[in-house]
Order: sequence, then C-alpha cells, then structure tokens
Amino acid sequence: MKYLLTAFLLGACAMPATAQLIVAHRGASHTAPENTLAAFRLAWEEGADGAEGDFYLTADNQIVCIHDKDTKRTAGKKLMVADSSFDELRKLDVGSWKDKKYAGEKIPTLAEVLETVPDGKRMVIELKTGPEIVEPLQEVLADSDVPNDKLLIIAFNADTVLACKRKLPEIKAHWLTGYKRNNRGAWTPSLVKVVQTMRATGADGLGSNGKPDIFDREFISKLKREGLGEFHVWTIDDPEVAKFYIEQGAYGITTNRPGWLRKELGDALKKPEEG
Repeated sequence: MKYLLTAFLLGACAMPATAQLIVAHRGASHTAPENTLAAFRLAWEEGADGAEGDFYLTADNQIVCIHDKDTKRTAGKKLMVADSSFDELRKLDVGSWKDKKYAGEKIPTLAEVLETVPDGKRMVIELKTGPEIVEPLQEVLADSDVPNDKLLIIAFNADTVLACKRKLPEIKAHWLTGYKRNNRGAWTPSLVKVVQTMRATGADGLGSNGKPDIFDREFISKLKREGLGEFHVWTIDDPEVAKFYIEQGAYGITTNRPGWLRKELGDALKKPEEG
C-alpha cells in the first residue's frame, strides 16, 4: 500500500474532537503539478478544507514553495534552491513535467501561495530547512491576510519547531516524524523519543507517517495518556486507512486527491465548522 499523503491537525482547541479536515498535499497534486499555484487553486475548487505546501529559503532570503532541495525532478534542470536566487528559480518551468497543459507554471513564493487561501480555509506550511527560515517567515506572515488560527507550521527539524514556538507562539506548530528500522529491527523513533522531542520543542502536536502497522491504536493511546494526543497523519490516499485514523481521533486528513477522498469517506468524515 502506498502512502502519499499528509494528514493534518489544525485549530484543535477550537474544534470538536469528532471534526476532521481534508487537506490537499502539495495542493491537489494527484492532478496538478505539486506546490504550484495551479495545484493550490485546484485544491480549493475541489473543496479542500486546507492545503499543505513545502518551503525552502533561497540564497537571497526568499521563501519559495518546492519539495526537493533541488529543481531537477520538477523542472528538468538542477539548481540547488539554497544556492540559487529567486530570479534564477523563477525562470524554471515546473508544470510541464506533470502535463503540457501546465506548461509555464513557476515556483511560487509563500506570499503568493497564501494569497490563494479563501476565507475560512487553512494553510499548512512545511518548513524544509533549519531555524534560519523562521525570521523571514515572520515577515511574510505579518503581511498576510490569513489569520493565525488558520495556519499550521510543520517541520521534521526539531530545532525549527522550537524556533517557531519561540518566535511565533500564537501559531500552532507540529513536529513531523517518519519511522525506520534500526539494526536490531526495532522501529525508531520510539514512543519515548517522540514524547521527549514533542516536549522539548513545545510542539502543539505530532505529524506522523500514516502507517497503521506502526503508528497504531496502541501508540496513539499512549500518546494521549502522556497528554500529547493532538496528532495528524501523512500521507493517506487510501480511504480505509483514512477511516482508521478518523476513528483514532485525527483532526484532519491531508491527501493528494481532496475532492475524491472526501467523496469516498462520505459520512465517516465529520467536517468542522468554517470560520
């Protein structure tokens, strides 16, 4: 089974535990080229409650929306994002690889992505760098019309999460983790390590790889007993896996196919109130 989605939790304190959000992974990336304005606009058209995008810092301190460290996969030409200027990156076509009808799509800035967010919808900002991105992020968010309670910052880098909670305490931040087997065959990080990291960073919740054989009912129950029950899962394209995490209390499901997944889930999905 292939897991290509991100599930997402946002505004937990304001929402009932039965509510779930459908969040578009890199925009509606099943159909449109990931992390482009076309993908985000399609996500809103498909009725997504929120959208998730990946963000790097350029050499001239601009925050741009791209998943990989370099542009080879989506542009066909390899430029390292951190070593390139915004103008250099902006010249690349990151739409044609998906479909010729998307030719001419450019790497957008965070500010441009935020401008697509409709009233009442949410944006999940995945920071792909270290803490150096947080101060530029503050500046962009200060100029954005998206309310703080409609934003969620997520990152695998624990230091980045910690910096966000120190500099942007009014915005929720989740620490992300996947799972790997160590040389003894045990899955890492362990529950103990997850708890330690969440507490050390001040994270508001956990973003977990959505693998039911690892991040299972017992793992989630133990998190809740530790007082760390706010969680989201990634990446869920399978409706049955989505239903499993809905039953465990995930507040949201991020998917490459927001419109399709909402239809497949039907009554299993309880939509939160807008606004």
